[in-house]
Amino acid sequence: MENFLYGVATNTGKGFFTAEDRRSFFLRGYPADVWVVGNNERGACWVADRGVFKTKSEAQALVDAEIQAAQAAWDAQSDEEKAQPDNNRPTDITLP
Repeated sequence: MENFLYGVATNTGKGFFTAEDRRSFFLRGYPADVWVVGNNERGACWVADRGVFKTKSEAQALVDAEIQAAQAAWDAQSDEEKAQPDNNRPTDITLP
């Protein structure tokens, strides 16, 4: 059995997830509106109520595409823009 479930859901702001959700299951958001949740009943219901389930490989492909687009945008900046504090090139992300 996998430890995580993967889904895509748009964060709608306050109430999208609650403190109770955080206590009931693992929950972490990633680029491209990808969410990774603990594989339990509460986590599965959370994804089903808010979005669409994805396989791990589908979710990873969405994250990769978003990161690659952000990296391309960063690469297109001038050297002066790249040198600004807190303007780091986006790094690759591997989903758990």
